[in-house]
Amino acid sequence: MKRRDIIIGLFAAILLAFAVSPFASGLPDGLERVAEDLGFIEKGEVKPAVSAPLPDYMLPGIKNEGLATAFSGIAGTLLVFASGYGIAKLLRKTK
Repeated sequence: MKRRDIIIGLFAAILLAFAVSPFASGLPDGLERVAEDLGFIEKGEVKPAVSAPLPDYMLPGIKNEGLATAFSGIAGTLLVFASGYGIAKLLRKTK
């Protein structure tokens, strides 16, 4: 794959993450919803061993919730890209 194609794909993913992230649902996911419905949600609420870098998809320091979520989406996109790119580089066959 050409470097140009990778850059275009990454740019498209970042643009999509920025545009769509603010519209993510604030409702609980499936497992959390079942725990609420069956009344054992509090059993899963313990202090985490490691704190999340972007808790609740919010970027600290940005007051606007939609904008903070959008930038959090960009950060997640870049993190996934960097991880995947790094793994691909490690697994790539040498010529």
